[in-house]
Amino acid sequence: MAAYKPNTPFTVPMHLLIPAYTSVKGTKVKEYPDEGLLFYGSFRTFGGSERLVNGITAVVDTGIIDTWFRPDITADCRILISGTAYEVEGTPENINMRNQYLSIRVRAVKGGA
Repeated sequence: MAAYKPNTPFTVPMHLLIPAYTSVKGTKVKEYPDEGLLFYGSFRTFGGSERLVNGITAVVDTGIIDTWFRPDITADCRILISGTAYEVEGTPENINMRNQYLSIRVRAVKGGA
């Protein structure tokens, strides 16, 4: 069985934003820092993903990040790439459970009503 090798080099600078939790009226609230921990990875998008939202087809800016394994990247983190914040979708995948490479599905954080 061949071991996993990433297709592209890890040359894209990214910042890991780890949330801090505060309690407001008994409810936990996530707050993200303005700057985070620098790491490098590869980032690829596919022109967004189409999703059906309230009966309307919407294009959501999604992508996949491959990087070295980091146990501090979890499902509640955000990743900042070139000024755009991305939320981690689901749990990051520890490829082959070897603690060597990590694959992360992300979705752009957008404002709006």
